[in-house]
Amino acid sequence: MGLLRNRQLIRALTAAGTLLLLAGAAFVGKAWYDSRLPGTYNVMDYGAADYGGGSGAGHDHSQGGTSVRDLGGPVGAPDARFTLTAKKAEIRLDSGKTVDALTFNGRVPGPEIRVKQHDLVEVTLANDDIDDGVAIHWHGVDVTNREDGVAGVTQDAVLPGERYTYRFRADQLGTFWYHSHQNSATQVARGLYGVFVIEPQDRSAAVDISVPVHTFGGKRVFGTSDGLARRPVAAGRQVRLRLVNTDDVPRDLFLRGVRFRVLAVDGVDLKEPELIEAAKLPLGAGGRYDLGFTMPSSAVSLGDLGTKAGIVFGPPAATETPPVAPTAEFDPGSYGRAGSWTQYGPTATFDRHFTIEIGRKLGFLNGKPGYHWSLNGKLFPDVPMLMVRKGELVKITFVNHSGALHPMHLHGHHVLVVSRNGEAVKTPWWVDILDVGANERYDVAFRASNTGIWMLHCHNLPHAAAGLVTHLTYSGVVTPFRVGGHAHNHPE
Repeated sequence: MGLLRNRQLIRALTAAGTLLLLAGAAFVGKAWYDSRLPGTYNVMDYGAADYGGGSGAGHDHSQGGTSVRDLGGPVGAPDARFTLTAKKAEIRLDSGKTVDALTFNGRVPGPEIRVKQHDLVEVTLANDDIDDGVAIHWHGVDVTNREDGVAGVTQDAVLPGERYTYRFRADQLGTFWYHSHQNSATQVARGLYGVFVIEPQDRSAAVDISVPVHTFGGKRVFGTSDGLARRPVAAGRQVRLRLVNTDDVPRDLFLRGVRFRVLAVDGVDLKEPELIEAAKLPLGAGGRYDLGFTMPSSAVSLGDLGTKAGIVFGPPAATETPPVAPTAEFDPGSYGRAGSWTQYGPTATFDRHFTIEIGRKLGFLNGKPGYHWSLNGKLFPDVPMLMVRKGELVKITFVNHSGALHPMHLHGHHVLVVSRNGEAVKTPWWVDILDVGANERYDVAFRASNTGIWMLHCHNLPHAAAGLVTHLTYSGVVTPFRVGGHAHNHPE
């Protein structure tokens, strides 16, 4: 009798275990199935609408509305016209090393584009032979939405043999850059980028030099130099260096041999910048610093800590100063003088306040199992979509629990950094991209003044390709473009 009971118990436990396994398999199978994206999709069909504590009225995007096609640049004769041709090419670095690259006009970096403030700019993109297609994003330039250059959101990718024209008014001043936003994690790394500068109508007499920093095959490159380049500058000249980090990770730069000022961050001038020296300049992915100094009779060295690459400026016979380890680290939150930003201060009343918590989560990303990046505990595409109306005062709190640094970039806007780790910063500063380190918390604020559908993503581009991306969407705006499959649009 006891043996019979034991057998029955074993059968019952086996059946229960089988049922649990089947239930678990069904749960995992459903999670896998639900995570898969269709062959093509509209970004507006996914994501959970987040109204940031404001009203959701008037945010129905299902019945049509203003198309991003209708949010284009101005008409009329352009003041500045350029053509950029995307094509494969073998490039040679200053050391003689060759790189199998993707280029604009056969060059890496692409041609430096300089225009005057308020110019009507027209750039025609032609794709010679980039099989996956290409698009140009004007990083940091607050263009109208149709000109933003995001394949699948504001345009279709430009396929081989095709052309596309961007038109926008260059109303800002400062240092920006352009890069592909089609398969951007691959195409930018392989060379589809260049510097874009908006100058005053009356150009300064200073020596003005742009220096994009990039990495090819593990070798740091300043412009096209993967070694120590020399650039002649006469003693006594005023110099403006425009530093652009085109990599996916931050770079610890330095300027040695002279006292200098940080004149601007991300294309926005700083107020009353102080002279500093022997300071480490941590420049985040996609970020820009403008440095200003008077050229001494001795050499001035620009470099990246931990590498031998860099540029030496000075008269032909100038001697370099001995290496000096940085004694401080530049922090824009405690540099210069604060502007009058009371509308964004502690007593400000915000129309919407969003919180973006960056983390990691076990699950499926488009059918792929893994420990993926998450936003507010959700995996792409079920991430929060930030909904705003034009004219509203908006606050975003970034909280990073992921254990990794993330340079968060909002297209079409600059944001004012107002607090860090719960404390107000001494000198709030404007950025279009912000390094949010592990276990850090930042509050940023801005006026919603540029209607459209705008990407908000990590500019460590492989992170974005792995799902660390969402959108800021204005009331009533829709896009006819689709991502994936036969649409040939793959923005990340």
